Amino acid sequence: MRGIFLVPALLGLSTTAFAHDAPSGWKYPNSCCSNMDCRQVTQTAISERPQGYIIKATGEVLPYTDGRVRISPDGYYHWCSAAGEEHSKTICLFVPPRAY
Repeated sequence: MRGIFLVPALLGLSTTAFAHDAPSGWKYPNSCCSNMDCRQVTQTAISERPQGYIIKATGEVLPYTDGRVRISPDGYYHWCSAAGEEHSKTICLFVPPRAY
């Protein structure tokens, strides 16, 4: 009889994000993530300059019109790099919506 009550309780606890999910729970698109390429990064890891977004770890410049730049569904920066390495090339960059 106790098992009947455990199932609903366990279902209610399923808020864990998977490796291909952002911490807030949205799924990174397959085109950006191979289950290890994407992660949320701090606001200080990315800077905005007139020429575009600068990835501080690599020095890469992604122009604002670059197809790899996408709007972040949760308002945080998320960086997808080859093999999830800190100093590898950018696959996608999710950025917070720009204010008007």
